[in-house]
Amino acid sequence: MIKLKAVLETVAKITHEKVKRNDTQETNGTRAFQIQDVFSLENEDSDETTTLIDKKDNVFVMSNRKSKYPVLQVDLRLISDLVVVIVSAAIGGIIFSCLGQPVIVGYLLAGSLIGPGGLKFISEMVQVETVAQFGVVFLLFALGLEFSLPKLKVVGPVAVFGGLLQIVIFMCLCGIIAVLCGANLSEGVFVGSFLSMSSTAIVVKFLVERSSTNSLHGQVTIGTLIFQDCAVGLLFALLPVLGGSSGLLHGMVSMGKLILVLSIYLTIASLLSWSFVPRFLKLMMQISSQTNELYQLAAVAFCLLSAWCSDKMGLSLELGSFVAGVMISTTDFAQHTLDQVEPIRNLFAALFLSGIGMLIHVHFLWSHVDILLASVILVIVVKTAVVCVVAKAFGYSVRTSFHVGVLLAQIGEFAFVLLSRASNLHLVEGKMYLLLLGTTALSLVTTPLMFKLIPYVMNLGVLLQWFPSESSSTNEEKVSIIEAHNRLH
Repeated sequence: MIKLKAVLETVAKITHEKVKRNDTQETNGTRAFQIQDVFSLENEDSDETTTLIDKKDNVFVMSNRKSKYPVLQVDLRLISDLVVVIVSAAIGGIIFSCLGQPVIVGYLLAGSLIGPGGLKFISEMVQVETVAQFGVVFLLFALGLEFSLPKLKVVGPVAVFGGLLQIVIFMCLCGIIAVLCGANLSEGVFVGSFLSMSSTAIVVKFLVERSSTNSLHGQVTIGTLIFQDCAVGLLFALLPVLGGSSGLLHGMVSMGKLILVLSIYLTIASLLSWSFVPRFLKLMMQISSQTNELYQLAAVAFCLLSAWCSDKMGLSLELGSFVAGVMISTTDFAQHTLDQVEPIRNLFAALFLSGIGMLIHVHFLWSHVDILLASVILVIVVKTAVVCVVAKAFGYSVRTSFHVGVLLAQIGEFAFVLLSRASNLHLVEGKMYLLLLGTTALSLVTTPLMFKLIPYVMNLGVLLQWFPSESSSTNEEKVSIIEAHNRLH
């Protein structure tokens, strides 16, 4: 009981004695044998149950404390909560899809309605959030499966160096602002990395619908998004360092250890990716030639094992799942694996985003709607300006640079994953957490509308001579890009 007090901080213990059945039939400690005794799982030695109450009035029932027999137990509360979350997420996704909005926002709003800050259909979120964490793992696993180094090489300089420069600029800007406002530097650096992420799913979908994936601004945008997606895995590895409460020296030592462990982990993963993984997947394909069930299970197991190993090495579940996807992406089975994992990813991703939505307090957002709208406008303006300047520095025309800047002006869906991880590390808490959550959701909602305004803004820019027409800017751009490449080499 002393050990239990240290964990639960028990302030009350209630013992309920069970009334023994057929006491009147017992004589001298014996009673007649009954056939029901053969099937009864009730422990005759356990005549009491214990209820513990902690200082926050949480009640813990010590069930089957001395049971001799394995008993199948079902958590009906968890089943009920999962049903509510999945149904509400489906309804929210359908509604927003019909309205031409991202289904991600539907999941978030559905979660906010059923959570403690809304209608309170779900009040205890621990179990739901635990299950929903698989959504993060499978999201990053699928992201790793889609990773393609050849795609990144198409617009290599601006995608890699420009993308890195954007992240560094946002980190520095937010870090300086945080220090000037009296906040923690680490919190400001995280907010900068958080804001630098853009939505791969929404932007790529828009470019595909407009048949702009092969255009110059489309290639630059996709290359930058791919780099950002790769940077997500590294940012997960850096979050524990930012979340530490130690000094600068200890932080540098921790960073050094982290880089060493990360290098070892990536080296092992690289060796396995060409020695073990292709043979393993080929074997699974041969075994599961009749059905994909075994291959699907093996792919999920490989992802979870990699995530578990990464976590045990002091990195993160998210980084491990991303690396698992990258390892498979180097083989010929990447697309097949993605096809098998995608339904699982979609289900758990909906659970995860709905779980994030349950943390949104509608009353808080409504009370701070002015700050929220101002934050979204500020994010759009600043991101457009920073991306435009970076792209222009790499030799692209003002027109293309501005186009890329507008396309990347929102906050991406993987920012929710970063925010969730940062919250677990107590890096971002309280009102800042809710504000970032609301700003991200609102920026995703406004993104489709902003994309529809791009042609009008472009035409207006040509009329006002902010930038030249598309034909003249293309010729000018080719020359400037060649000069930029020559400077780099």
